[in-house]
Amino acid sequence: MTFPSSEQTSPTARPSRAAGRRLARAALAAAALALLAGCASVPLSSGAGLTSTARLGQESGSFGKTRSFADKQALAAARTVRIVPTTLSAQAASRVPKAADRVLVSNAIDRATCIALSDRFEIVAGNQPADLSVHSIVADIVPTDKVLAGASVAVSLGSSFVLPVGAPRLPLGLGGLSMEGEALDRSGQQVAALVWAKGANSLTTKPRVSDVGDAYALASSYGGALATLLAKGTPPPDVNIAIPSGQRVQSFLGGKPKYAACDAFGRQAGIPGFVSGMVGAPPEWTDPSARAPAPAPAR
Repeated sequence: MTFPSSEQTSPTARPSRAAGRRLARAALAAAALALLAGCASVPLSSGAGLTSTARLGQESGSFGKTRSFADKQALAAARTVRIVPTTLSAQAASRVPKAADRVLVSNAIDRATCIALSDRFEIVAGNQPADLSVHSIVADIVPTDKVLAGASVAVSLGSSFVLPVGAPRLPLGLGGLSMEGEALDRSGQQVAALVWAKGANSLTTKPRVSDVGDAYALASSYGGALATLLAKGTPPPDVNIAIPSGQRVQSFLGGKPKYAACDAFGRQAGIPGFVSGMVGAPPEWTDPSARAPAPAPAR
């Protein structure tokens, strides 16, 4: 007697396994597509908002773009820093019509910069004298496509139920951020400057259903790059893989910052913010800085 194979005895097994293979192939195809085309292109600004661009170096970077200058000796001698609140260029402000969204981005930039600089410098209140005055300008914002971001969230969450990991973000409608930043000494002379631009990517930037979802997420990358330039006096690396300090971890979890001056820019949302980001919720749902006044555009 010939016994039927297990596939013959389980007619429902074939469609199930076939569906799994189709999903796996779709996920692999999406990953490959993301690697090829999953990064928003954001041009560097001209640096027009800086007090000087004369000493900026050549453009560098693969995942992002930077030009920088640093007076290493002057930076090494500095001990205290005050942060002048971030302003938006007229072009950036025109891209983000909602005042609340402008607040979210500018506060996220200042908060990230303040926390990152705290590893090396003492941060004082904005109305206090300091060795360095640090100011950033949002030169441009590439808005996130909220509809496509929502679709990416749905695809990722849906695929996570049948695959070991969620599918990569759709490589469409990605946002980006273009920044200018500088540090002035007590006499008002520029001792460091950074022109920086970076776009969201399909693999590491979680989609959020917000016009400024990607710009908000990229704020920490810019803050870290500016802090590295000021702390070390060398151009920031293309990819920062350093282990975060204890005070950065505490701040990420929504705890008290190392220096009280950083509280002027609001605390991070901690675990609730992390969870809301994973499910694609708009950042204003958990970020308390959404209740702050809107910054005025730079002139």
